[in-house]
Amino acid sequence: MYQSKVIGLGKYVPERVVTNDELTNYMETSDEWIRERTGIEERHWVEEGDGNTTAVMGAKAARQALERAGLQPSDIDFIVFATLSPDYYFPGSGVLLQDILDMPTIGALDVRNQCSGFVYATAVADQFIKTGMYKNVLVVGSEIQSTGLDLSTRGRGVSVIFGDGAGAMVLTRTEEKNKGFLAHSLHSQGKYADQLIVKYPSSAFPTQRYFEHLKENPDDTSHFPYMNGNFVFKHAVVRFMEAIMEVLQKAGVSKQEIDLLIPHQANLRISQFVQKQLGLKDEQIMNNIQKYGNTTAASIPIALTEAWEQGKIKEGDLILQAAFGSGFTWGANLLRW
Repeated sequence: MYQSKVIGLGKYVPERVVTNDELTNYMETSDEWIRERTGIEERHWVEEGDGNTTAVMGAKAARQALERAGLQPSDIDFIVFATLSPDYYFPGSGVLLQDILDMPTIGALDVRNQCSGFVYATAVADQFIKTGMYKNVLVVGSEIQSTGLDLSTRGRGVSVIFGDGAGAMVLTRTEEKNKGFLAHSLHSQGKYADQLIVKYPSSAFPTQRYFEHLKENPDDTSHFPYMNGNFVFKHAVVRFMEAIMEVLQKAGVSKQEIDLLIPHQANLRISQFVQKQLGLKDEQIMNNIQKYGNTTAASIPIALTEAWEQGKIKEGDLILQAAFGSGFTWGANLLRW
C-alpha cells in the first residue's frame, strides 16, 4: 500500500482586518472581554466588492500550494473541499474550484463536517492515495462566515469568534516507509447537533413558509449560528483528548513523541487545556487564533501552512492535527513529515 505525503501548502485571508475594538461599533463588547474568553485579538473578514467567495479564496490558497508543490492544476487527480459556508446551497464549492483553476474534468468532493472538516477531508484524501486510486489530491478548507453572523449584542457570543480564510494542501503518493499520514481518528455524535447549529434555511422548512415565519416572528434568530458555549467547551476538551490518544495508539507512538500539535483554532482556552494535558511546551503547539479567529474548516490548513512558513516543521517531525466541532464531529490525523 502507498503512503501520502504533503508536498505543498498554501493559505489566503481577506485583506480586511477586524479588531476587537472595531466590533464595539456593532455590539456591546470589549477587547478585554473577547481576549479573556477566546484569546482572539483580530480576524479577517471579506468586504463587499472584493471578489472573494468561498471557492475563490480556496483557489487562491490552492494556487500557492500548487506552486510550492511544483505542480500545475492539470497534475491534480481529485479535489476534496471542506466548508460549512459554500458559495451556494448547491452545487458545492469543489466544482467551482475546479472551474476557477481550469482543471481537467476530475472529481470534486465536498465535505460538510464544519470545524472538523479538514481532518475528515484529509483522511478521505489519504485513503484515495493509499489505495492507488489517485496520485495527487488537492485538499482545501475555505470559509466565509462574516456574512452570516448576527452582528448585535444578542449574537456576540458567537460573532466575535469567527473569521474568514482558506488553506490548501497537496498530497502525493510515495512509497517511502514510515512517511506521510500514519493514522486517523474520526467520530460523530448527532445527539448534540442542536447545541451548535444554523437551523435555517432548511429542507425541512419550506422557504416560503420561513419567510412568512420571519414576518410573524421578526426577532427569530434561527438563521444565525447558535452555540451553547459552555456545553460545547466541556465536550470539546474531552473529545480532543480522546481523538489524540486514539490516533497515537493506532500509530503505536507516545504523546512524548509529538513534535507539533496543530489543533483546530476554536478557542485558545481549549488549545491551552489540551497542551497542558499532553505536557507539551509552547513551541510544540501551533496557535494563531489570535490573528485569524475561528476559520472553521480553514483553521488547520492555515495554521499548518503558517507553521511550515515559520520553519516550525522539519523532516521527520511527527505532526498531529485535531479538531472538534458542530455535529458533534471530531477527529485527528497523525503525520510523519
